[in-house]
Amino acid sequence: MIRRHCSRLALLAALAGAACGPRDRKMVLPADTPPPDRHDDTPVAINAETPVEYPPALFEQGIEGNVVLRLHTDEEGRVVPESTKVAESSGYPALDSAALLAAPQLRFAPAQHNGAAVAATFLQPVHFRHPPRAGTTP
Repeated sequence: MIRRHCSRLALLAALAGAACGPRDRKMVLPADTPPPDRHDDTPVAINAETPVEYPPALFEQGIEGNVVLRLHTDEEGRVVPESTKVAESSGYPALDSAALLAAPQLRFAPAQHNGAAVAATFLQPVHFRHPPRAGTTP
């Protein structure tokens, strides 16, 4: 259970750009950071926790990899499942499949064009990484 939790945290950190933190973590901008300008922008991932599950056999073997998905979201930021494709394979079919399987559960703030929400097709990397072990140095 702890290993699965850590693997999900590692995936969330890679997916959303957040650090591995407590289970009820939220992405928060520092107080002195102005809100991002969303005039023209690609979709932004908003999942509190990643739906991507690290395949247990590959996690146990220490196998890591990157999958790049081609996703299409509608004007409300919902992923259109039938449009999801692997744009770049990790080289491990199990990692590719795990990323594809989770894609419909990914949530996004919609893309913006001239300040209005629009449908968009974009590339979304999914990084499968082991969390750093306590007491080890890089």
